Amino acid sequence: MRLKTLLKETRTAVNEKIEDMEISDICYDSRKVTRGSLFVAIKGFKSDGHEYIEKAREMGAAIVVGEEVRNEDWYIRVPSSRKFLAMASKCFFENCADKMKIIGITGTNGKTTTSYLIKQILELKGIKCGLIGTNQILVGDEAIESERTTPESRELHELFKRMYECGAECVVMEVSSHSLELDRVYGINFEVGIFSNLTQDHLDFHETMGNYAKAKAKLFAMSKAAAINIDDKYAPIMLEGAKNVITYSVENPSEMKAENIRLRERGILFNVNYKGEERELRLGIPGGFSVYNALAAATGALCLGMSLEDIEKGLVIARGVKGRLEVVPTLTPYTVIIDYAHTPDGLENVIRAVRGFAKGRVITLFGCGGDRDRTKRPVMGSIAMKLSDYVIVTSDNPRSEEPALIIEDIIKGIGEGDYITIESRKDAIEYALDFAREGDVVILAGKGHETYQIFKEGTIHFDEREVVKEYLRK
Repeated sequence: MRLKTLLKETRTAVNEKIEDMEISDICYDSRKVTRGSLFVAIKGFKSDGHEYIEKAREMGAAIVVGEEVRNEDWYIRVPSSRKFLAMASKCFFENCADKMKIIGITGTNGKTTTSYLIKQILELKGIKCGLIGTNQILVGDEAIESERTTPESRELHELFKRMYECGAECVVMEVSSHSLELDRVYGINFEVGIFSNLTQDHLDFHETMGNYAKAKAKLFAMSKAAAINIDDKYAPIMLEGAKNVITYSVENPSEMKAENIRLRERGILFNVNYKGEERELRLGIPGGFSVYNALAAATGALCLGMSLEDIEKGLVIARGVKGRLEVVPTLTPYTVIIDYAHTPDGLENVIRAVRGFAKGRVITLFGCGGDRDRTKRPVMGSIAMKLSDYVIVTSDNPRSEEPALIIEDIIKGIGEGDYITIESRKDAIEYALDFAREGDVVILAGKGHETYQIFKEGTIHFDEREVVKEYLRK
C-alpha cells in the first residue's frame, strides 16, 4: 500500500518526497520489523518505542512514525502514535471493521459469557459471527489463543480482515478498559455497545474507580446503540454519551427487566417484557449473575434488531463457557468447579452461585495475581471467608512478586475462620481434593480458561483440569 493512502486516512501531512513510497507492513514492535515496513514508535509502560527507532531502521523500516521531534526525511511526527497506529492499521487492512457490524461488550465481569451468548443467538439465525475475547479468538472454524482481552489495534484490524474474508457479518468482542484508554479500538464504529457492570479491578492502571468508569464509558460515544445495565451504580456515567439506549435490570425499572426469577442447579429461568411482548427466557448456566449475562446478551441482540423469539431460541440452546462455572468431570461424590473469578465481585458471584445448589460444604481455593491491584487482595480474602465453609489461599499468576507476600496481603482480610495457606497451587488443589467430602463443592477460582502460570522465572504449563484428573487417577 502506498504511504499517501495511509496518510490520507490518518490526516497526516508529510514531505511530498516520501508520499509515493510503498509500505509492506505496519509494525510497533521493532523485533517484528521487515524490509519496507512502517514502524510506529509507541510509549509503553515498561519501554518506549522511540528508543528502538534506530533498530527498526536497521531491520529495514522504510518509514518511522513517532511523537518526538526528529529531522530525518524518513520520520513522521504525529500528536498520538497510538491513534495513528489504530487508523493506519484500519486502512492497511482494507477498512474491514466498517464492512461488518461490531458488537462491543465492556464491564468488569460477564464479558466473556455474554459474548458467547450473543454469538450463539446470531448464529442460530444464520448470521456468521467472529469472536474476540479473553478465552479465545474465533475466525471462521479456526480458534486462536488470546494473549489479552482486546488485541493491539494492528492485530485487531488484521483479525477483522480475516473474519470478513471468512464471511463474517458480525464480530462480537470484549472491549477492555485498557484498550479504550490506550486507543486500541480508536476509530472503530461499534454497532452496539454493551455495559455489564463495574467493580474493583485494574486500579493499578486506572488508580481510581472514577477513572476506570470514564475509560469504560468511551465505548458508548463510539457506538450507534447501547445496552446498559442500570442496576449498576456507574450506569449514569455510561449513559452520558450513549445513543439509542435500551436499558436492562433486575432491580430497577427498565425496558428489559427480569422478573419471576427461578434459580436452578442446572440453570436459570426468568420472564421479560419488551414493548408489550412477554417471554420466558431459559439459560443452562446456574447462578444469579447468569441472569445479568443473559439480559445483557438479550438486550444487545434487541439493539441489533433481533426479536424476543430469536433471543429465546438462542439462549435455550446456549451452553457454558470454558472456565466459567465449569464443572470438571470426576467420579467423586463431591463436585469440582473451575471459574475465572479474579475480582472481588467475580469471586462473590461464583461462591453465591455455588451456595445456591451445594448440598455440602463450599470449599474455595483462590489466589491473586502479582503486579496487579494490591488493594483487592484483602477484600477477596474477606469475601471468600465470609461466604465459604473453608478457604484455601494459594498462588495465581505471581509474575514478578513473591507468592508468599501476595498470600500475606490476602490473609489480612480473612480474619478468623477455617482456612489454610498453601503456596504451590498444584499442592493446594490436591489438598482440596483430599479434604472434600460427599456433597461438597470445590471451587478453583482465578485461573479459569488459562492453561499456564506466570512466575518471575517464566511461564509454565498449568491446566487445573489436568491436575485434578491426574491426582484422582492415583
